[in-house]
Amino acid sequence: MAAAAVDSAMEVVPALAEEAAPEAAGLSCLVNLPGEVLEYILCSGSLTAADIGRVSSTCRRLRELCQSSGKVWKEQFRVRWPSLMKHYSPTDYVNWLEEYKVRQKAGLEARKIVASFSKRFFSEHVPCNGFSDIENLEGPEIFFEDELVCILNMEGRKALTWKYYAKKILYYLRQQKILNNLKAFLQQPDDYESYLEGAVYIDQYCNPLSDISLKDIQAQIDSIVELVCKTLRGINSRHPSLAFKAGESSMIMEIELQSQVLDAINYVLYDQLKFKGNRMDYYNALNLYMHQVLIRRTGIPISMSLLYLTIARQLGVPLEPVNFPSHFLLRWCQGAEGASLDIFDYIYIDAFGKGKQLTVKECEYLIGQHVTAALYGVVNVKKVLQRMVGNLLSLGKREGIDQSYQLLRDSLDLYLAMYPDQVQLLLLQARLYFHLGIWPEKSFCLVLKVLDILQHIQTLDPGQHGAVGYLVQHTLEHIERKKEEVGVEVKLRSHEKHRDVCYSIGLIMKHKRYGYNCVIYGWDPTCMMGHEWIRNMNVHSLPHGHHQPFYNVLVEDGSCRYAAQENLEYNVEPQEISHPDVGRYFSEFTGTHYIPNAELEIRYPEDLESVYETVQNIYSAKKEDVE
Repeated sequence: MAAAAVDSAMEVVPALAEEAAPEAAGLSCLVNLPGEVLEYILCSGSLTAADIGRVSSTCRRLRELCQSSGKVWKEQFRVRWPSLMKHYSPTDYVNWLEEYKVRQKAGLEARKIVASFSKRFFSEHVPCNGFSDIENLEGPEIFFEDELVCILNMEGRKALTWKYYAKKILYYLRQQKILNNLKAFLQQPDDYESYLEGAVYIDQYCNPLSDISLKDIQAQIDSIVELVCKTLRGINSRHPSLAFKAGESSMIMEIELQSQVLDAINYVLYDQLKFKGNRMDYYNALNLYMHQVLIRRTGIPISMSLLYLTIARQLGVPLEPVNFPSHFLLRWCQGAEGASLDIFDYIYIDAFGKGKQLTVKECEYLIGQHVTAALYGVVNVKKVLQRMVGNLLSLGKREGIDQSYQLLRDSLDLYLAMYPDQVQLLLLQARLYFHLGIWPEKSFCLVLKVLDILQHIQTLDPGQHGAVGYLVQHTLEHIERKKEEVGVEVKLRSHEKHRDVCYSIGLIMKHKRYGYNCVIYGWDPTCMMGHEWIRNMNVHSLPHGHHQPFYNVLVEDGSCRYAAQENLEYNVEPQEISHPDVGRYFSEFTGTHYIPNAELEIRYPEDLESVYETVQNIYSAKKEDVE
């Protein structure tokens, strides 16, 4: 009977939602149902927010059921934006109708801003002040971020340009939040020893689009601690570490009991879970991200040491970090408490080398050189993070010229957040911005950023006058060139000087010599690069030399290249090109080619028709042959 009543009422609800003044019989049928049944119907998911609004205006009983803080509007909010529910406590009073309105408004604002970015920044990378309108938005930032995530999660191969800019905006917002958290963390007193927390901030900053949290990483480490406790119980069932509760910071002082803990850690980490130092791919940034160390079960000395240190301290062993040259270590005190100690009163643990315990002499043998006693000393959290970021900085400098230098930019941001007056790094940052700013498509704002950095360097170290003066001069020259730039250059295929151009933007091509797959996003009737580039790339050895069309292509390996027409051919098996900048130029992948977005189409207005003809001739003919 109850089921029949619910079914009957469900048929009435849509009618009520459609009619401003429902018939008395239908309304009576609905409002005479028990309150739980009515609430169940209204929360069933078949009604939209607009439906609920109309239904609640029909009578007092339905209006009371649809009160703003009640279950009906909470369910509307939950169904529409499920990922946001984790931000609310079950005990909090929430005006769900108001929250729905605010979130809806934030979503509309987010989409409006994302839609504007392509037109504003197509010809340049998003400048440092390009996010100012986002920073001034009203309402909770989590609502705005949630809408950006919704855009990124849109299904299919469409809305590529929206996804491209939504990703950039989300990247910026999260990095700003993480950097603020890191700066607050660095203000803690020197005896604040949450090494893991600091390492997670670095991980989050370099991977802002990943779902990384200290809570989740700590939970994974806690599960390892449980396995260690299980092993420890087999060694010593009365071991005091087994009585520790989660979050306790107790330490055990007996060396023998500490040794039992370390034996259990070594067995679980290296024998049972198969953690190991990554000797095969040592210079990989993933080795420094704690969430990746736990997933891949490998890392380099500093990341493996932080994992080992965290586990040991949770079980009462007071290990300490040692900023040893070329190989980060931990030290384990063997001397009596309160005694005067030197470097020989410690055993040094190599977490990268399966927890091997080393003497001072063995530590020197490990790196192949003698070092002073000072280098065996313990370091604080800030020094540990400095070394981690320094490693990332070194890796960032190794990035190829075609890359975005994102790792270098991120690591510089982190290092300067810790040490804002490092002149050499400020100079490197200025050079990096200058490098990014000298290209025509880059940001004018980056030029101004360079000048700000250079002025700061000059104040800190007047001895850098020569380098600063050189960059200032060329930066100002760039400003003058930007002032002289004219509007958008439009390239018409029908123009006489473009008669030799065979291919069009959006086509999937293959390089005849190197075999890579790529998509064309621009072309020139002849090579437009300078004499030095032409000489270095040996363009003169080509049959047609530089007097032939050249194409800007996005390559599947993430690089951007400038390819001669004679080196390209149609890809008979077209596939998506996984390049980070695809969305900057294209709005959709059709399965055979990319469709340019509005900004790219303005620059090549006749190419799309040519693409359709090419696709029809090549891929349709191939399909007929197969059939």
